[in-house]
Amino acid sequence: MERTDNTIQTKHKRSSALLFGGLFLLVFSIGVSIAYGATDIDLLTVWQSLFNFDSANTSHQVIQEIRLPRGLGSALVGAFLAMSGAIMQGMTRNPLASPSIMGVTDGAAFGIVMVLAFLPMATTLTQTLAAFVGAGLTVIIVFAIGSASKTGLTPVKLALAGVAIGTLVQSLSSIFALHFQLEKQLSFWIAGGLANTTWNAVYILFIAGIIGVVLALTISKSLTILSLGEDIATGLGQNNTLIKIVAIIAVFMLTGAAVTTAGAVGFLGLIIPHITRFLIGNDYRWIIPISGVLGGILLVNADIVARMINAPFETPVGAITSIIGVPFFLYLARGKGVAKA
Repeated sequence: MERTDNTIQTKHKRSSALLFGGLFLLVFSIGVSIAYGATDIDLLTVWQSLFNFDSANTSHQVIQEIRLPRGLGSALVGAFLAMSGAIMQGMTRNPLASPSIMGVTDGAAFGIVMVLAFLPMATTLTQTLAAFVGAGLTVIIVFAIGSASKTGLTPVKLALAGVAIGTLVQSLSSIFALHFQLEKQLSFWIAGGLANTTWNAVYILFIAGIIGVVLALTISKSLTILSLGEDIATGLGQNNTLIKIVAIIAVFMLTGAAVTTAGAVGFLGLIIPHITRFLIGNDYRWIIPISGVLGGILLVNADIVARMINAPFETPVGAITSIIGVPFFLYLARGKGVAKA
């Protein structure tokens, strides 16, 4: 018993160290992201613009209006996608699961295409709301189809329903985009990017993120139990259907906000939860927040790399995450190194 207690304490200390160390690295990465651009700005100037802003200083204006929201936005998008992936893998017990399995990304893009097609003068806020509606309806349809049987919702049914509905919605988006000549606008969502991140986008990320993160942390202990198997969770008196509904709402909020800001940034929700479980084990009370921190670090640095490869032009950040994610996905698909979800 004493040895077990010591092991638990050691895991908690390691998890705490990883969380706070990751937060420090995330803040530093955001600072580097703000400093790097078409014109490099030293970190001292970045510090001064944050705590001693001079409106007459051009560098301070660039930092406050362009680079700071982009840095914060990339950190939040990365965190939300990684947390969504952790939730999905815990809920479905599928090591290859990611937010796209629910069709959230495709649904959000479809909502935006509808607004661009029928309300071309709509504001950014209207487009964002449309993306949330599209993502939400897609999630509801996937959940309803996956549950429409005597045996109820299972991981396999959820995966199949998500892939089928996501593919359908993506096809509809392409049809409308071609008909209304929206290929250029749609290409942003397909490639993924953070160049157009504004303070309004950051505010939306914060609001949606607070709801999604609170829900995710509330069910984190239940996800740990659910990841052991539905029969075990049911035997312990857990309401699995309610946990899944809350988990889906959390994924919808987190991924919906991320997609409306950065488009379809792939594989991040797949990679980070596996790395987190490898480092700290299967306790979702730690997996979810640490995945968020590591996801933010990865996307902030991927955005820096995207700006460096072909400067002064930008490479879509989705291409960078795909370069990292595709080999990782193939490695997992072969059944090697798969962390038990």
